[in-house]
Amino acid sequence: MLGPTVLFSEMSPPAELEAEFNNWYDTEHIPLRMAVPGFIAAQRYKTEDDQRNYLAVYEMSSASDLKSPEYLVVKNEPSELTQKMLGAVAGFTRYIGVCLGEQWQIGLENPLSHAEYLYAVFFTVPEEDQHDFDSWYSEDHVPTLLESSDWLGTRRFKIIDGAPQSFNRMALHYLKTADALDSPARAKARKTPWRDRLAMRPWFKGHYLVFKNYRPRQLATSN
Repeated sequence: MLGPTVLFSEMSPPAELEAEFNNWYDTEHIPLRMAVPGFIAAQRYKTEDDQRNYLAVYEMSSASDLKSPEYLVVKNEPSELTQKMLGAVAGFTRYIGVCLGEQWQIGLENPLSHAEYLYAVFFTVPEEDQHDFDSWYSEDHVPTLLESSDWLGTRRFKIIDGAPQSFNRMALHYLKTADALDSPARAKARKTPWRDRLAMRPWFKGHYLVFKNYRPRQLATSN
């Protein structure tokens, strides 16, 4: 099950704490959140060009789950180990997104089980251009990307809160292999007339990140 709200969170531990960081994340940080009502699942990733840049994508039923009494206990009463780890990490990002839509390969069951890579794309789109941008993404861009069988699916989000940058749109693309990024379908998707028109706008500067699966998906224990 996928949650309609996601928390996208990156952090990078120092080299000397990397093993301890990963053990803490797997055995304390995620399990505590999976016990909070409303949390559905969590998936960890890391970049391949910098082995210490880690990502966790949490799926929730609502953004209000991050304000529940149960979550506030987890957040505001950290263990000594949690304080140590959060005090040592760098590169921290935190974006909360509400799903605008999703598109998958036809007939593909449980697509996340086939996705080895996550390609994350962020934009800051002016309000007056958001309808055009969202329509392009769902009607033109993603359908073209899905012409590659390695492009398993895409989920699009409105970012309602986040730091350190003021993005308001996020797309999470689920890829079977990294080769999908060099596929003819992606090259075609980046050359359509609709995209060319949007690309002329001064705000059309995306932020792009590629991650590889790092740990098995963890599911909620509270529901």
